[in-house]
Amino acid sequence: MARINRDAMTAAGSPVSLQGSGGGGLTLAGTADVPRTCAEIGETCDRALHAAMARVTRGLSPAALALAGFDWATHLVFSPGKRWALLNEAACNGLSAINHAAGCVAAGYGIAVPRTDPPLQDPRFAGEAWQTWPFNLIHQNFLLSQKWWHSATTGIGGVARQHEAAVEFTARQLLDTVSPSNFLFTNPEVLARTAETVGANLAVGLGNVLEDAQRLLTGEKPVGAERFVVGRDVATTRGRVIHRNRLIELIQYESTTGTVRPEPVLIVPAWIMKYYILDLSPANSFVRHLTDQGFTVFMISWKNPDEGDRDLGMEDYRRLGIMAALNAIGAMLPGRKVHAIGYCLGGTLLSIAASAMARDGDDSLASVTLLAAQTDFTEAGELMLFINESEVHFLEDMMWRRGFLDTRQMAGAFQILRSNDLIWSYAVRNYLMGEREPMNDLMAWNADGTRMPYRMHSEYLRHLFLDNDLATGRLRVDGKPISITDIRAPIFAVGTVRDHVAPWRSTYKIHLLTDTDVTYVLTSGGHNAGIVSEPGHPRRRYQILSRLADDPYVDPDTFENEAPYQEGSWWPALFDWLKERSGQPVLPPAMGVPGQPPLCDAPGTYVLQP
Repeated sequence: MARINRDAMTAAGSPVSLQGSGGGGLTLAGTADVPRTCAEIGETCDRALHAAMARVTRGLSPAALALAGFDWATHLVFSPGKRWALLNEAACNGLSAINHAAGCVAAGYGIAVPRTDPPLQDPRFAGEAWQTWPFNLIHQNFLLSQKWWHSATTGIGGVARQHEAAVEFTARQLLDTVSPSNFLFTNPEVLARTAETVGANLAVGLGNVLEDAQRLLTGEKPVGAERFVVGRDVATTRGRVIHRNRLIELIQYESTTGTVRPEPVLIVPAWIMKYYILDLSPANSFVRHLTDQGFTVFMISWKNPDEGDRDLGMEDYRRLGIMAALNAIGAMLPGRKVHAIGYCLGGTLLSIAASAMARDGDDSLASVTLLAAQTDFTEAGELMLFINESEVHFLEDMMWRRGFLDTRQMAGAFQILRSNDLIWSYAVRNYLMGEREPMNDLMAWNADGTRMPYRMHSEYLRHLFLDNDLATGRLRVDGKPISITDIRAPIFAVGTVRDHVAPWRSTYKIHLLTDTDVTYVLTSGGHNAGIVSEPGHPRRRYQILSRLADDPYVDPDTFENEAPYQEGSWWPALFDWLKERSGQPVLPPAMGVPGQPPLCDAPGTYVLQP
């Protein structure tokens, strides 16, 4: 805003300057400086206030929440029919609760037929203890209240769709905080454990509370994460860093087969995470499985940005990231096409880079693989609930002071989306039951977060989430618009059934944006666990369907109903797909760019940055 004021005043012919006085105050030069200086001081105060508020609200804009609540409340006031229906539902729920209580009494305070069932994805009340008196009555009344509040916050004519979703989500979060499963005297499983251990579980739980609080205050990782050291326990696949710039290290992994496919594989992870989610333990390392299948694999490792990187934007991530990596690979293996694989935000960035390359006649990509990556953000899930101008402006002010979005702020946002699993269930298990879930490699990686630069995150939110510029052809690269329809390389896209970050129906929209062959996989699991799905992983299945460029469109419902199920990991399907689009095996390449010796061993230095 200050820049707009400054430009406007300069255009009016008024000289502007801000000088420091000897006494440390401000000296104004020229009458035009008064409004300019006042505007800048006012904007600085506003941003400082917003940044302070953001620490309390975990980055949620109070104005955005207030607007959603006002929209909902106003339309509810002027909807007497809806209010009557809600009163009627409340009365019916009351009668249902009375009948259920009577049924419990008639059964000798035992098990009675429940009046309402929890959602399938809600396991809080699944145990047998919840079906005994009085806990069956307690949890049934809670479920009836939850059901009523869902009716109260949805289905009101005139409420904006985003506001309705935000109010419903907020009501659900508030109800989850008072769930009977969260409290000692209303949770029969916790009471049974307390009686069994004579209260020892509560003593252990108190110790867990204090330990977690201490680690949170000191910035330490969660309990058990120290057992997974990068380069020793995770990220152990052998390789060398062959290129480095201010934003990335490019890792080349050693070949494990006598011959390799001539087309190398470049993996672009999200910059919101450390790269080694795709190189966890040896058994579930995506990189190791790729090299064992006879591919030469390269991986981008992003720098963890700090205050000095606040002005790095999306174009810097494309240019210094993907394009710099492709140039290094091209210098090492001239004339060879590359299989590019992008995960999450890395896949979105890859689709931008591939579109720009296609627009400019660069056909050096042999294929494009998008793992849980969105290209159209109109159905981006619950992350979109609060992505509006008010929220984006609030987040920008939150990042403004330090120049980046902190890892804790991002982790908090993702935890809220799955509060039952990541907050309340954790609290019950660790603090009331006195149990520590053993840390695994994926959980340890999840605790090893990264930051995001001020400018890049702002551009990402505005251009992609808020304005959906990529899907609508308005996003510009090098000053010219790009379109995903220009991509001619075949695409392999993966969505996961329980993805709260990139819902599979959102990733499925790649079919509507491309004029090339698309193979789509829908796999079990969530955003991370569904992708890290190595062969032999228990309880894994997927659906797969290929569509040629000239084939008619298949909508997601039809895909879900008709695509055949396959048991096991989807990784072999991708490996076979890549091999079908690769040349005959050749001898493995040497390590590093000719004339430029490798810089260090994998995992490199950027991944170790705190």
